[in-house]
Amino acid sequence: MRTTVLQAHTHQWLATFGNPGNGEYREELRRAVAAIQAYLKAHDVPEERALLRLDGQYGTGAILSDLAGLAVVTRGKDYQLLDRAEVQARLHLPPDQQLEHPESGIVRTLYDCPGLPLGRAGKPCRIVVATHPAKARKSRVGVTREGVVYELFLTALPQGAFTAADVVTLYLHRGAFENALADEDQEQDPDRWASHGPCGQEAWQIVSQWVWNLRLELGHQLHPDPVRTTEFAPALLSAPDQEARSPSSAQGYGPAAVALPWKRGRFSGRDFALQPDGTLRCPAGQSLVPHERRREADGSLRVVYAASIRSCRPCPLREQCQWQGSATTKPRQVSILLHPLVLGSAPLRWRDWDRRHHRRACLQLLRQQHVEVQVEQGLSASPTLSPAPLSRAQRAHYRLDFQERLARNARAPTASRVTIKLFGVPEAFATSLGLVTA
Repeated sequence: MRTTVLQAHTHQWLATFGNPGNGEYREELRRAVAAIQAYLKAHDVPEERALLRLDGQYGTGAILSDLAGLAVVTRGKDYQLLDRAEVQARLHLPPDQQLEHPESGIVRTLYDCPGLPLGRAGKPCRIVVATHPAKARKSRVGVTREGVVYELFLTALPQGAFTAADVVTLYLHRGAFENALADEDQEQDPDRWASHGPCGQEAWQIVSQWVWNLRLELGHQLHPDPVRTTEFAPALLSAPDQEARSPSSAQGYGPAAVALPWKRGRFSGRDFALQPDGTLRCPAGQSLVPHERRREADGSLRVVYAASIRSCRPCPLREQCQWQGSATTKPRQVSILLHPLVLGSAPLRWRDWDRRHHRRACLQLLRQQHVEVQVEQGLSASPTLSPAPLSRAQRAHYRLDFQERLARNARAPTASRVTIKLFGVPEAFATSLGLVTA
C-alpha cells in the first residue's frame, strides 16, 4: 500500500509513503499532512487556502482528526451514514441541485447535509449525498438501494462558498488525479522490476517521482507557457433572474426553517419534529404528510405538511394546537421553508498547467538530438592486465554492501575524460542547465 501527494495545479509529486501489505493509512496520512504543511510554509501559502482531495479509502469520519484543520474533499465509504435520521430526513426534502457529468451523461441529484458530527471526536462534517437511477449493470461506486445508487462525499468546505455541485465536481473532475496516477504507472515503473525488497522499491519510487518533477521543470524551461485559467463554475444569477429562468435553486438550500410561535401557549412549527420517513410528528404522536410544494416570491421553497382530520378531532391537545381550538374544522398544517443559500456572484476559476505537455517536451527534445561522445586517450599507455579471479562472494554482488558496490562500479579518477556534445538544444534551455554553449 502506498500514499502519494500530488500538487493538483502544477502536477508535481510532493511526497510518497509506503508500507507492506495494506499499509498504515492513518499514519501515512499524518505524514502526508506534515509534508503538505511544509510545502505551504515554504511557498508562503496560508493553510486556509489549501484543499486536500483524498481518495475514497479515507472516506470515514475517523480521519478528520488527522488533517490538522486542513480543508478536505473525499468520497465517503461508510454508507451506514445513509441510515442516520438527519440524512434520511434530508433525503425526503426537495434536492438542492442536479449535476450532469459531461462525459458519462449521468445526472446526479444532490442533497446537502451540513454540520453532522462524525468520528469519535464528533467533528462536524458536511455530507453531500448524490443519487441517480441504477442501471442494469451494477455500479462500481456507491451503494444501490431500491433501484437508486447512493454516493457520499465528505467535505469541510462551507456552504456559503461552495455549492453541493462544486463539492462533487471538485472530486470528480479537475481535482481528480487518477489520470496522473495512470501516467505514472506507464512511465515510472522501475520499483516493480528494479528491486524485490521494500527499501529498494521505496527508493526507486522516490527517484521516479523526482525524475517526473525534473521533467516538468525542464519542460517549463523549454516552453515557458503561462498558467491557464479555466472557469470552474460560472457566476450565479441574481435572485430575480434565477427565479425567471429556472424553477429550482441553482445554489442549493440552507437548513429547513419553520415559523416562530404565533401565540403563547400554542404549538408552533418547531414542536413538529421532522422524521426519517419524510413526515412530521406532532406533540400528540400523529403524523403530518407533505401534500404541497410551492415557490415563494423570494425564491424560497415552501413544503406544506397536513395531518388527518380524523386524527385532529379527538386529539386532547387540540386547544393548544389549532387557531380556533375545538371549533376548527380543518386539520393542522405546518410549513417548512427552504431558503436559497446566499453565495457570491463571482465565478469560480481553476488555474493549472497542462498535465502532459511540459513533462513530455523534454523527451521530444531528446529524441531529436544528435549526441557525440568523445573519450580522450590516456597520457601514458598502460599494459592491459587480465582481470583477477573473483571469489563467490564478489560474484554474488547482492552480498556486497553499498561501499563495496561503489568501489567496484565507480569510474577511476585516472580514467580518460569523457566529453558529450549535444546538438539541437535551445540556447536558453542549455543555459538554464548550466551547460557550456558553443
